Amino acid sequence: MTTAHAQHTEHQHEHGPDCGHVAVPHGDHVDYVHDGHLHREHAGHYDECEPAAHTEHGSHDHVHGEGCGHVAVPHGDHVDYVHDGHRHAPHDGHYDEH
Repeated sequence: MTTAHAQHTEHQHEHGPDCGHVAVPHGDHVDYVHDGHLHREHAGHYDECEPAAHTEHGSHDHVHGEGCGHVAVPHGDHVDYVHDGHRHAPHDGHYDEH
């Protein structure tokens, strides 16, 4: 999955294990939930870590929701769920990879 390189400007806070924001494993890096979106460190600044395309997660038997056992991550107008090292977002009766 490819992410767009959208730099989050004027970011005074340094994310890390003790920063107080939820850490979300995402492929080869860690995202941090901040102000309803996800930041990732990149070359001395932070990028918005958002998918560049709609990628449906195939055959997903589990239904995510309150109490499902996966970390819930507020993300804009919906909630993503951390599952198998990536985020699932509900979308039109299936889950998208985020």
